[in-house]
Amino acid sequence: MSHVNECPIRVYIEDTDAGGIVFYANYLRFMERGRTEWLRDLNLQQGELLAQGVQLVVSRLECRYLRPAMLDDQLVVETSVTACQRTRITFTQRVLKDGECLCEGQVHVACISADTQRPMRLPDHFQAIVAPSA
Repeated sequence: MSHVNECPIRVYIEDTDAGGIVFYANYLRFMERGRTEWLRDLNLQQGELLAQGVQLVVSRLECRYLRPAMLDDQLVVETSVTACQRTRITFTQRVLKDGECLCEGQVHVACISADTQRPMRLPDHFQAIVAPSA
């Protein structure tokens, strides 16, 4: 089982539409924060990767919205890795409120060269830390 990170998120007015419901695209922002915190939890910093010429970019995303989040809700973004290949990581993420899943997604993140913007192999130390154990 892969390392699971739980990232707390508070819903602010700028996250919502006129009815106080979280705008659908903001769940993607919440998930981005969750992936960043997942990396930090493992002592991996995106700034250090960039300094090494490594960029992580979303290449594919599947998202399922189940229930709305509302203004002032306290949410948790649950993040884990379900697959780690040479040039790609697959994250499974869920946005929860009081343990109930409001939104779930599979996010495929590609590793690319910061210089050429072409796919590149994940650094060995990074892959060893990130790869889910059997």
